[in-house]
Amino acid sequence: MRKAIPMVKALCWLAGSVVLAGCGDAAPAAPAARAPLYFDVKGLVNEQIEALAQRQAAVTKRVSLRGNPVETVRVPTVKWADELQIFLQADINKAALRGAYAVDSVLLPGGQLRRTYTRLAGQPNAPVSRLTVVQQGPQAQEIAATIVQSNPLFSAQKELRFRLQNGQLRTYEVTGTQKLVLFDTLHYTAAGRVE
Repeated sequence: MRKAIPMVKALCWLAGSVVLAGCGDAAPAAPAARAPLYFDVKGLVNEQIEALAQRQAAVTKRVSLRGNPVETVRVPTVKWADELQIFLQADINKAALRGAYAVDSVLLPGGQLRRTYTRLAGQPNAPVSRLTVVQQGPQAQEIAATIVQSNPLFSAQKELRFRLQNGQLRTYEVTGTQKLVLFDTLHYTAAGRVE
């Protein structure tokens, strides 16, 4: 029995050493950031907001509401985060949307690549029904998105278009309709040209 006690102590000491060896200062490796599955609209829009704000770009806007004549106004001071916020609605890289889109790629004349992301059937949490991205190499040239929202009281459809030249936003446009129950359909369009 006396010989068993030193053996038990030795096993306890060995087990304690193994446990303490695992308690070093090294932090566990952080999980790698997940690369976007689809085109990173949010990243592009945020990059443009930052660049436009930094250079204090102005914009000439054209707006029409309810079929009225188009009104044009130059806006010298623009809060770009507010102005381009609607384009963040075209972000399809949310975790809940992984696998919600079919991707079709076509090589265009001049070496441009057009990718179309089309919402698959049975995806009620995906308001973007279609996103089209035209790229020249790694740079986006044009982004177009169709956003559809519907519930028993409200329905809306928006067409968003975002055109870039040499990596800088040049023009953008939003065209849409909204329909509330018991009210007429509202048609609107707004476009901007960056100066």
